[in-house]
Amino acid sequence: QVQLVESGGGSVQAGGSLRLSCAASRRTFTMAWFRQAPGREREFVASISMNIGTTFYAASVKGRYTISGDKANNTVYLQMNSLKPEDTAAYYCAEGSSLGGRKVDDYDSWGQGTQVTVSS
Repeated sequence: QVQLVESGGGSVQAGGSLRLSCAASRRTFTMAWFRQAPGREREFVASISMNIGTTFYAASVKGRYTISGDKANNTVYLQMNSLKPEDTAAYYCAEGSSLGGRKVDDYDSWGQGTQVTVSS
């Protein structure tokens, strides 16, 4: 397993922006962001191949969020723009070996989560 530490969460007004960071303890392969709101299942948000840069997005965030990675520093970012109240959730960083995985079970390591709250 790889240790993952998320940061950058907070509270923002609708229409605002946040940037989340996830620092990994070693080289990673596919890194992803998931989110989980109270009473809901953890859902895929975005992922990136840290080796070749291929990205994947959930339809709900495409065009508003951008995932990027810094391979040299084993860090992945999630730039979140035009935030909506429905984006409110705990956001989790994950790492796995399969490109494009969208299921929780596709990932081997998880961070502790960082809370994002969007108010109207």
